[in-house]
Amino acid sequence: MPPLTRYTKSGDVHIAYQVFGGGPVDLVFAPPFVSHVENYWDEPDFARWLHHLGSYARVAMFDKRGTGMSDRINELPGLDQRMDDVRAVMDAVGMDRAALLGISEGGPLTAFFAATHPDRCRALVLYGSFARFASWLPTAEALEAFLAYIDRDWGSGKSLGMFAPSRQSDPAFQNWWGRFERLGASPAAAIALMRMNSQIDITDIVPTIRVPS
Repeated sequence: MPPLTRYTKSGDVHIAYQVFGGGPVDLVFAPPFVSHVENYWDEPDFARWLHHLGSYARVAMFDKRGTGMSDRINELPGLDQRMDDVRAVMDAVGMDRAALLGISEGGPLTAFFAATHPDRCRALVLYGSFARFASWLPTAEALEAFLAYIDRDWGSGKSLGMFAPSRQSDPAFQNWWGRFERLGASPAAAIALMRMNSQIDITDIVPTIRVPS
């Protein structure tokens, strides 16, 4: 069975999180720009990957504020406030020091945390991530095209060509991906989040990271 979803607070915001696995390493998984911790377990390959993580680590994963099962918020703050979601989850589950795994937009979030709180980060792992958002969608036209997709087709799963092209001909996976979009954020919330993410640039912070990465 999937792990139980619990809540902790980062300031006034409730953050949804799960803890699973029993390995000797504490690991915090920071998701990409939208997520839904319960929906992850409905996709067999994703669930298999999570079980693999849990075979060698005690894993805490969460939905960032404004996404998934965490509180919706009126305004999305910058990374300096949003990285407190990591701190709140670590405190809630009793992780004094953990390895951080950041995927896509979760990368700059965890990198910022590692630079700011090196005493609480034992290692940093980044996958499919960036220091500057423009390295992903390099032009205003590319960003607007993706925002148009969200406005027109969010929840259809048709963005697989961008995120998982090897699975875009898999009807079952596309159906799961569409539900993942819908559960991850509303169209308006996803657009606001993408516009905020387009301002991410931590190139000045990267040289200050002193943990194994």
